[in-house]
Amino acid sequence: MAKRFTPNAPFDVAMKLLVPTTTKVKGVTKKTFPDPATIEDVFFGSFRTYGGTENFSNDVYMVFDTAIVETWFNPAITTDCQIYICETGRTYNIISQPENINMRHQFVHFKVENVGGKT
Repeated sequence: MAKRFTPNAPFDVAMKLLVPTTTKVKGVTKKTFPDPATIEDVFFGSFRTYGGTENFSNDVYMVFDTAIVETWFNPAITTDCQIYICETGRTYNIISQPENINMRHQFVHFKVENVGGKT
């Protein structure tokens, strides 16, 4: 029997899911995200940064503000969406395909990166 998955941290960080609206302007698809203040639905998950992701390219040292999110399964969470952290007011793009842990539709795990890179 397969070992049951248990989250690494409690789901105690309040987040909002920003689902984009797409429009075509002169043949180009444009994504527009809603203002987080207009969204009432809040979900909770774990949010771990581990100090970001380091990269050394073309003799330039860069640190990207990335994090790992684990939360309850929600089929609306896709790579097109953004996550808004209620406590810090920061918005993150989902950069990895959300993984449905053990295909049980119970937990989801994905990586995010800060929009704009600054606070």
